[in-house]
Amino acid sequence: MGASALFLLIVPATAQSQSEASISDQLTRHLATMKKDQQVLNFLNNHKWLLRDPRFQDSAKRQLRVHTSSLARVRRQAAAAKRAIALKAKERRLAAVEAAKPESVICRVFGPYCDEALAVSRCESGLDTTAQNGQYLGLFQMGTTARRLFGHGPSAVEQAKAAHRYFVASGHGWAPWSCKPY
Repeated sequence: MGASALFLLIVPATAQSQSEASISDQLTRHLATMKKDQQVLNFLNNHKWLLRDPRFQDSAKRQLRVHTSSLARVRRQAAAAKRAIALKAKERRLAAVEAAKPESVICRVFGPYCDEALAVSRCESGLDTTAQNGQYLGLFQMGTTARRLFGHGPSAVEQAKAAHRYFVASGHGWAPWSCKPY
């Protein structure tokens, strides 16, 4: 079992998040291993007499077993790496879309309260993630204490999630905000 396969078995799934470059490096190694395995298998296929000759039979059969199982295992690992790279690319695309449209982020976070949340955010900040009024910041103009309790960040996603936590803690009401949706 290779070191990367051993790592995947020992480390919990939550700790396995890796950078896309690291996953890409793994994929490159997997593809190189697959190429070597395939070369050995092609050689043995073109030299079948090695499997029958008593002088080489044991070694040739062992190499056939080793490289056949290695090829199957590394193909699975390469497929997993390709899926991980595709997932990271999809996450990047979604993050770019989310960053461009605070309205869609707010609606996704607030769900059935989308229209109300949009009205509050339009009134509080004009849907501007960089809006500031004294201590009040972001889409929902949350103050210092609210940001400390419920979070905050530079993106629309972080700000909407923080405001939603505040909204839920307030009993699904808009009392903490100056602007009301009604």
